[in-house]
Amino acid sequence: MASSRVLPEPAPAGPLHGPDRSAGPDVVLIGYQDQGNLGMGYLAAVLQERGRTVDLIDVREGPQRIAARLAAAQPLVVGFSLIFQFFLPQFREVAAELRRAGVTSHFTIGGHYASLCHDELLPQMPELDSVARYEGEHTLAELVDRLAEGADWRSTPGLAFVRDGAVAESPPRALVQDLDTLPFPYRPHAPETIVGFPTAPLLASRGCARRCSFCSIHTFYRTAPGKVVRVRKAETVVEEMGLLHREQGVRVFLFQDDDFPLWGRAGRKWVDELAGRLHDTGLAERTIWKISCRAEYVEPELFAALREAGLFLVYMGIESGVESGLEILFKQMTVEQNLTGVRVLKDVGLLFSYGFMLFDPSSTFESVRANVGFLRQIVGDGSAAATFCRMLPYGGTPIRDRLKLEGRLRGDVTRPDYDFLDPRLNDYYHRLKAVSGHWVGDEGLSHELNWAWDEFETVGRLAPGLTGTGEYRRALADLTATANEELFGTIEASAAAFEGGDASLLDPEPGRTFCQDVRDRLLGLRNGFFLANVDALTEAIDLGAVRGPVLQPHVH
Repeated sequence: MASSRVLPEPAPAGPLHGPDRSAGPDVVLIGYQDQGNLGMGYLAAVLQERGRTVDLIDVREGPQRIAARLAAAQPLVVGFSLIFQFFLPQFREVAAELRRAGVTSHFTIGGHYASLCHDELLPQMPELDSVARYEGEHTLAELVDRLAEGADWRSTPGLAFVRDGAVAESPPRALVQDLDTLPFPYRPHAPETIVGFPTAPLLASRGCARRCSFCSIHTFYRTAPGKVVRVRKAETVVEEMGLLHREQGVRVFLFQDDDFPLWGRAGRKWVDELAGRLHDTGLAERTIWKISCRAEYVEPELFAALREAGLFLVYMGIESGVESGLEILFKQMTVEQNLTGVRVLKDVGLLFSYGFMLFDPSSTFESVRANVGFLRQIVGDGSAAATFCRMLPYGGTPIRDRLKLEGRLRGDVTRPDYDFLDPRLNDYYHRLKAVSGHWVGDEGLSHELNWAWDEFETVGRLAPGLTGTGEYRRALADLTATANEELFGTIEASAAAFEGGDASLLDPEPGRTFCQDVRDRLLGLRNGFFLANVDALTEAIDLGAVRGPVLQPHVH
């Protein structure tokens, strides 16, 4: 593979035979654009490589605005990228509005839920013509070609659709076995930033070798033919990082791999090569990056070396602090392995974040208190904000099937739910949610504290030598620890009281007042630190700023 690639403009599109088509794009892809959407970016890049024109639209533009744009353009295909089933109502509303506005395009949809539960989805969204199942790059490109040629699109491998009133499937399409045959994803939007430093999502691999019961990822990759886990060449990954750094000034890379390739001898060899190439190209000194991995992969020597190569943040799916929780979630890990992973990251000086399910189908009042004790062990020192959620039974997951067999599955497609074994825990969870939401809700205090830690670590690595760094770190840790302990104490006390029949400790108002006070203190700390360093930060951001054209797909 060549060591450098040119970044051409997309080739002009070939003729398409859609009804009343204007000079608009051949294909429009609609989805959420938070942190970029690599799935849509890869789809667009493959289409562009085959001579098609593509527009990407954020679904949050709203049905009316999107319909106004597409009614005039009449693209041949409109593709919906449904990442989570919870967003299905928004996509249904957009599709219905498009049809009302006279958009006659072929509507297709992809994503985990769409792929695994297409027989459930198609009747709920009658505007759809097809579902592109599993990895959709080649399926979508071939679908567009067949529609353009007026050929039988239903024979395209990898589709599901309704025929004669019943859901039907074309032959399955194999997963992309060599990820390096795909072009770099299309990135038409300006990068998001953290403290002024541009960021970009990135993928080094696809697939997950594990079989966690609550996760649809492994089901998604194992149901389609082909090798489950595939890893790009380290050379190609570093090349894409270099292009993004030069063309868009990216300084922070967010790897979105389900499980960053660190496992086994092959993983160690691969990541050693990645680190070496980052040093050789100078990117290790100019950029930083985040990964997601299992705690059992965290080793002192390896992660110290990766830190020197730019690693700054590690996300771990810890999920539970009790063995019974790890067992029902089929994490194939122990509590001690998770504790060790956190301890190693702290020892080597790496920021960490984590996924945690305080509530799961095996939960009891005792396990809730034990989980709080575990959280106190890992973040009681204020190294990260306390965060947690409730396990939800996603479509296509083993745990959903189990709960259905047990008669405990509740809710609907967009709001799946279940009953706990102890009926009292159902009531306790919903009451606690109103209280703990001030900490762990979408706009809660823990999110703001963890964002402050992300900012601090980013400027510490990319703008070293700032004034008052040590004092700010200690103050931020103290404030985070205070917020964590208030949450821990609230849960422990309210769980014990509620189990005994007393719900008086579940008043949301004290938590709201406390969190607002901490939020005010955080704002004062943060503003003081950044105002004291505004000149140095501006200089560091300006030195790293690179402006250039939109990054287009590479040519093989």
